[in-house]
Amino acid sequence: MIQAIVFFPLLGFLIAGLLGRVIGARASEIATTGLMLAAAVFSWVTFVNVGYGGGGKVHMIASWIRSGSFEVDWALRVDTLTAVMLVVVNSVSALVHLYSIGYMHEDPSRPRFFAYLSLFTFAMLMLVTSDNLVQMFFGWEGVGLASYLLIGFWYDRPTAVAASMKAFIVNRVGDFGFAFGIFVIFVLTGTVEFEALFGKIAMLQGVKVDFLGIDWDALTIICLLLFIGAMGKSAQFLLHTWLPDAMEGPTPVSALIHAATMVTAGVFMVARLSPLFEAAPAALTVVVVVGATTAFFAATVGLVQNDIKRVIAYSTCSQLGYMFVALGSGAYGAGIFHLFTHAFFKALLFLGAGSVIHAMHHEQDIRKMGGLAGKIPFTTTMMAIGTLALTGFPLTAGYFSKDAIIEAAFASKNAAQTYAFILLVAAAFMTSFYSWRLFFLTFTGKPRWGHAAEVHHDHDHHGHGHDDHGHAHGAHEPHEAPFVMLLPLLLLSIGALIAGLVFAPAFIGESYDHFWKGALFTGEHNHILHEMHDVPGWVKYSPFVMMILGFLLAFLFYVAKPHLPRELAESQPILYRFLLNKWYFDEIYDFIFVNPAKAIGRFLWKEGDGRVIDGLGPDGVAARVTNIAAGAVKLQTGYLYHYAFAMLIGLAVFVTWYMFGGAH
Repeated sequence: MIQAIVFFPLLGFLIAGLLGRVIGARASEIATTGLMLAAAVFSWVTFVNVGYGGGGKVHMIASWIRSGSFEVDWALRVDTLTAVMLVVVNSVSALVHLYSIGYMHEDPSRPRFFAYLSLFTFAMLMLVTSDNLVQMFFGWEGVGLASYLLIGFWYDRPTAVAASMKAFIVNRVGDFGFAFGIFVIFVLTGTVEFEALFGKIAMLQGVKVDFLGIDWDALTIICLLLFIGAMGKSAQFLLHTWLPDAMEGPTPVSALIHAATMVTAGVFMVARLSPLFEAAPAALTVVVVVGATTAFFAATVGLVQNDIKRVIAYSTCSQLGYMFVALGSGAYGAGIFHLFTHAFFKALLFLGAGSVIHAMHHEQDIRKMGGLAGKIPFTTTMMAIGTLALTGFPLTAGYFSKDAIIEAAFASKNAAQTYAFILLVAAAFMTSFYSWRLFFLTFTGKPRWGHAAEVHHDHDHHGHGHDDHGHAHGAHEPHEAPFVMLLPLLLLSIGALIAGLVFAPAFIGESYDHFWKGALFTGEHNHILHEMHDVPGWVKYSPFVMMILGFLLAFLFYVAKPHLPRELAESQPILYRFLLNKWYFDEIYDFIFVNPAKAIGRFLWKEGDGRVIDGLGPDGVAARVTNIAAGAVKLQTGYLYHYAFAMLIGLAVFVTWYMFGGAH
């Protein structure tokens, strides 16, 4: 069964990619979607069998690499952590495939799109089923390649091409750290296989490695290098800039990348290597600091974004920060639980946003919406459910997982626990505010589309990733999406409502040990799961209070007194611009890295390659030969007396040489 789960998406990719032009778009859609639905069903069966049954095992596929002492097998590791990821990846991917049948129905390149979706899913499955670091890196890079193809799917749009390149390059920065970490692990332990590596952790305790003339703790430097890879893939602070620009891809791509697959790869990797990270407390502190900073930073930027997809994208970035705080605090079950629940409500929000964009004929600016609740009531309901789950409304999915992380941050013995707790609580308030801001501006109030009054807010001119298929904005009345797009919303809403309630006992409750079966670190000194349930009452209620305050403030600003946001922005122009421009990270990176790199490249191109290498090399030689040939051509005049004179000169030279030199 596990082979079918992993290779069905690959089969779908091959069918749509190689035969798409032959069998047509409809057959490509049906083949890829059918195979993904089958993989999703098998994933749920595996999840129940492994998590609630007798556990998993390693399935050997083939011997892969043999080079001296370096040996790597191709094997599928199926334990509870894998089973959870299989459910998340395949369930969301299958619903995205189904949704895309309706959303992409006008696009002429549907076979290519569905082939890319299936390739993306296969790469992610290779990552989560890996039994060693090299196999994980293969899936890691495959996800990066597929995301590049999907983000830049509309390659005739310069913004999409730039966004895909940005995602690819920023991820390479993180991947360098990941690869370097794998090299160090093999040099020090002689293995890249997980079980063998975990068995040698004690051997690494106290070992020092020399780097840049400084002796570093081996475990700390290994974990930090691996975490750099996780920062890139999961868009953590400093390596986050690619994530919002990824909105240039079609909306189903946004749901797939941001909800279940690519961005959760870093979280999964840290969880998979939890025994390694647990032995490096300094690295865990870095994980907590970076995660908490990301959660706060992304939430602040989300407050003022106006593109419906970018608001949700920054929400994803913020929630990933929560997950890393949980992992850094030792609450690995809580981190993966939030990954699990987040997949449902974030995919729901993205696909719901796609339904809104479809209804608005590809308009994405929430300031040009309003009053849509009466036009698209089903989508409005689905978005409300997703918003409730994201903000942590009691008994929804987010309530159980996000609150558990905040409690774990408070109870943690990590050096950065106070910093993390304060920032996560602040982020919870901002999450509630910007989520309800999006909902109120989109679905309530007077219509601001069509011939309605224009919005007078200060516009964000930094680009909206419009899913523009050539429709005029506001050309028709908003309308509900087709059934094939609404069914995935309904199914995801069920997960957003009950996933937390149903699975909390297994992920973070009394069934923890039986459910995880050692797939996550559960050392004797790791009491965080018990301590997080014994935190003071005010800690438990703080996320709920923040959620209510955020809702009330959003209601005041965008329903009761809609003139207040503009007045506040005008009274605080520096802060407003700072947040609107995303803390100016893009501008800073352009100044420090991008522009100098372009200048160096241009210099090497024009001066080094053009003037020196080509000038003295191929072009120079060719030019000299041409000049000599041109001079030689002038000797061929066609006059007999010229040739006779040349012969006479030659004879004189020969006689002179013979007389003065040849005689000797």
